[in-house]
Amino acid sequence: MDKVVIFARVSTDRQEYQRQLVELREHCAKMGWMVVKEFVNKVSGAKRNEERSEIVELINYVKASDIRRVVCLEISRLDRNTLEALKVIQTLNENGVSLYVKNYGLETLMPDETVNPVASLICTILLEVASMERLTIRERMTSGRTQYIKRCREQGIKMGRPASYRKSEIEYKEQYAKELALLKKGISLRNVTAITGTSVNTLRKLKTMI
Repeated sequence: MDKVVIFARVSTDRQEYQRQLVELREHCAKMGWMVVKEFVNKVSGAKRNEERSEIVELINYVKASDIRRVVCLEISRLDRNTLEALKVIQTLNENGVSLYVKNYGLETLMPDETVNPVASLICTILLEVASMERLTIRERMTSGRTQYIKRCREQGIKMGRPASYRKSEIEYKEQYAKELALLKKGISLRNVTAITGTSVNTLRKLKTMI
């Protein structure tokens, strides 16, 4: 029975990855694959691989294990940045691990562990489409926000939080739960910043809450 790991990701805290996990678990069971580990996270796919702890953990795990493949629901779950996603795929392939994209039934490696050229081409195309979608969404959001601000100014509506507003300690802990967990493990501020992208000043404030 082939050993596999599942990879799931959503871009915001308002999204849930349970649907992805359930669908992938059921598919692996149907294929007769043994799921030995799951990597899940809520983080933007626009970040570099070095800034995404789940990608770093995945790569390290793959290098130290004998798994056959990494299973994801769709290629954009791996990354919306084409170059960063291709780096991950290349690293997996170099370690004899195939990326399996469930929605398209794609395997990046052939049964003899050579690179599947057709799958590589399709993955690249799908990643480019996902990257274009992300840019389009960003442009629409920027345009919409600009128009909204303009209308508010024309109508004399004040925007933003009240000057007296301050986040409570509970709000900080909820927003920066991952950062707090890393700090509690004794990881340095610089390394936590590299992993999460959170500023050192914010991390210093969070450290006082531990």
